[in-house]
Amino acid sequence: MFDAEEYAQAMDEFIIRMEKISSVDDPDIGKAMERLCRLLRIARIDALLYDNAIMEEEGKSDMKVAYMEEDADASRIFSVREVTGGGNIAVFRIYPKIGNSDWNETEYEKLQVLEKLLYSFNGRIRVMHIVENLTFHDQGLGTYNLNYFMKMLGMIIEQHTAQKYVAGYFNLKRFSVVNQRLGRKAGTRVMRLFIQGLQDKLTENEVVARVGGDNFVILFYEERMEDIKQYLTETYIVYDPDIKESIALSAYTGYYRIPETCNTPTDIMDCLSAAFHVAKSVLRTNCVFYDKQLIQAQNDGKLIESLFPGAIRKEEFLVYYQPKVLLKDYRLAGAEALCRWKHGEELIPPNRFIPVLEQGNAVCILDFYMLEHVCADIRRWIDEGRRVVKVSVNFSRRHMVDPDLVERILQIVDRYRVPHQYIEIELTETTTDVDFQDLKKVVSGLKDAGISTSVDDFGIGYSSINLIRESPWSVLKIDRSFLPSGDQSDPQKYVMLKYLIAMFQDMGLECIVEGVETVEQVKLLKENNCYLAQGFYFDKPLPVEEFEKKLLPDAAV
Repeated sequence: MFDAEEYAQAMDEFIIRMEKISSVDDPDIGKAMERLCRLLRIARIDALLYDNAIMEEEGKSDMKVAYMEEDADASRIFSVREVTGGGNIAVFRIYPKIGNSDWNETEYEKLQVLEKLLYSFNGRIRVMHIVENLTFHDQGLGTYNLNYFMKMLGMIIEQHTAQKYVAGYFNLKRFSVVNQRLGRKAGTRVMRLFIQGLQDKLTENEVVARVGGDNFVILFYEERMEDIKQYLTETYIVYDPDIKESIALSAYTGYYRIPETCNTPTDIMDCLSAAFHVAKSVLRTNCVFYDKQLIQAQNDGKLIESLFPGAIRKEEFLVYYQPKVLLKDYRLAGAEALCRWKHGEELIPPNRFIPVLEQGNAVCILDFYMLEHVCADIRRWIDEGRRVVKVSVNFSRRHMVDPDLVERILQIVDRYRVPHQYIEIELTETTTDVDFQDLKKVVSGLKDAGISTSVDDFGIGYSSINLIRESPWSVLKIDRSFLPSGDQSDPQKYVMLKYLIAMFQDMGLECIVEGVETVEQVKLLKENNCYLAQGFYFDKPLPVEEFEKKLLPDAAV
């Protein structure tokens, strides 16, 4: 006789235990229904899961055995087919025990209830998996995302194992160039292969996750530090196996050896972000570890940020002028305006404050400040009857998002009534995250207004020759790294410098080489028909009072 009271108890137990289960592979499913199956004389329950009807016709199922004993009777099966609104199909097969009599009408009713509950729980679990996938996975790349990474950090902190790990934050270098060269679809494939190769190096409780774009985070055991570091420093990815085409990828990475005293995932991310910023934006090196020196640099950065508004207001930033010299007769041909910060009795060098200001829009405020002070000096020189030369002013490419940039520059220049031929705007070549059309618009707009533009530090960044060719630049400043030291230990530099000068002069650009320090370098430039130079051989950056002496008639360089 069917025991209704025990059935009710068994059903309550089954529902309570199933509510705690989050996977269709969880062995606790069988344990949850053990009492119920014994009461209903069930020997085995299978769930055959199909993605669609075609998969069902082909017999391609994901079969799960929810409950199983040894004596299942395959000749007598209670089977139910369910179809979801999305076209997924689930077939539940319930087997009686061998030698038992057929299920009676009451038992069949209970079997139908059990099947409906299993179908409901299966649907709930699948929805949970979908939600988890959306929550913890990057859909574009198929890897984990930042949410999952933060979850992992929380887990190792809670388990008191965080001190065994190193965390990393990395950015794939020049990946915009990869997309331009190969196309976005192939670029995504390259990125996916690179991350898969990194994932293959990881074990359980280690993870690499995408933050967004070409930025990622990684968590791994400290003993594999060198292996991970080497992979991120340079790895060749074969993106087209048919023609064996490969591309080298490397990353800027900030690392943090997690201490035992770390309290929250956010603390770890703060340290990672600081190390990563120094690696990418300050030192431009492959990797930086978060340590005491970095903490000091971080504190210095915060101090600079706090002092900057007052320093601008008090005009603590000074314009220093470094002469540009015409090598044909060694006469002064121009100057570059360089920034120095006089705070109290201390003269702060630009490498301490410029990288900090470049993190935000503060550098844009400083650039306009410098332009205004240069224009004021030029106006005074004109009024005093001095000889005036063209002065170049550096502008960060952060300005490129400003649609009114050209107009704002012209407003300052014209307010001081400075003839446009005396101003040159220098834009550094090292930044790659600038829209080409925005850059071209600014360069063209300035040229139309009679203001020349120059590409600063050419050769240490990653801009293509097309960027130089397709925008109406006036001047190309070749970085000192192309300039041989004079001992002829690197003959390739001689060849590269020679052809760079020739190529860009043929394109109608004026070439200037910075960092000139020896008479041998001066001779080399003259031999290659480059007659404009800048460097310590001629002069260091000079305070305005000293530079003005060179503007007197017949003054020597």
